[in-house]
Amino acid sequence: MKVIVHTDGGSRGNPGPAAAGFTLDDANGHRLLAQAFFLGKTTNNVAEYTALVKALEAARQLGAEHVTVYSDSELMVRQLSGAYKVKSEAIRPLFEQVNDLRSQFDSCLVRHVMREKNEAADRIVNQALDARRNVEEKPIKEDPRQASLDAAAQKKRIRLGILISGGGRTMLNLLDCIRRGALDAEIAIVISSLSAVAGVGKARSAGLPLKIVRKKDCADIDAFSRQIVDELDAAQVDLVVQGGWLCLWKIPPQYENRVMNIHPALLPCFGGQGMWGHHVHEAVLATGCKVSGCTVHFCTNEYDQGPIIVQRTCPVQDDDTPDTLADRVFEQECLAYPEAIQLFAEGRLQVKGNRVKVRQ
Repeated sequence: MKVIVHTDGGSRGNPGPAAAGFTLDDANGHRLLAQAFFLGKTTNNVAEYTALVKALEAARQLGAEHVTVYSDSELMVRQLSGAYKVKSEAIRPLFEQVNDLRSQFDSCLVRHVMREKNEAADRIVNQALDARRNVEEKPIKEDPRQASLDAAAQKKRIRLGILISGGGRTMLNLLDCIRRGALDAEIAIVISSLSAVAGVGKARSAGLPLKIVRKKDCADIDAFSRQIVDELDAAQVDLVVQGGWLCLWKIPPQYENRVMNIHPALLPCFGGQGMWGHHVHEAVLATGCKVSGCTVHFCTNEYDQGPIIVQRTCPVQDDDTPDTLADRVFEQECLAYPEAIQLFAEGRLQVKGNRVKVRQ
């Protein structure tokens, strides 16, 4: 079960009378719960963290497995991402409680959203402040027949962020799958690590939102990584898809199990630093392998080490060159990547340690 949460907290005086609240919706946008809690005298930051704690506890009670949280507290979101340190002793226990609650879900992503996109949570917090007591809004009961029709008519489309460094073939394959209705997704942003590669022109021709983030324009890998994350956050991306991406970047905690890569071989063989493109196919041929293929996996901050989601195979022919083998492997990539992304969109991937289980 996937839920969408909006949280807000506020103090009239900082410190002063404060309240914390949240709204909780299902993946189709139907309101499940909206609550706010009057906290007495405290600070804005305590109220923001309390709202998140209360929201995650409620999501857990409802049996949620995948949670996406939106908050207009940029400070809290950056603290939870590791970008800012938690210096306040009053906040630290709440910070630790939030991280403990997040670990109890299969996935829990916390994002920043502008205040005008957080109106419902803000409104219920102000209701609690005005009344100086806890408040709860009961969801309107819908006609089950209409709810069933709505669910069928409004398939959840996840928002993809695609990272490229080359020709953009993978990007175009995914776009074709989306347009054919074979993939419940939309491309929210394309980020290229180079400005003059063919994939940039293809993205523009397809009308896709495009950003250029070059490593050489950044002071170090941390600055490079922050710029990538800022662009992904701004586009409200659900899943990051690396398609011919050749740059190491630091994946922050909020994107754990939210970044996929496809490798043109059967991991864990022929992986690691320097093993990309024709280097992989040359190595496969040099070892005399009779079978090759591709691997879709979740990314970690080590090359080709993340949990494997989907693998597909193809034969290696006696007269293969790196080019002919690459073409045959790419045919399997065009099937494997959409399959993995669709499983993610349906909430069917469960990561346990270094293994990915697919729910039926």
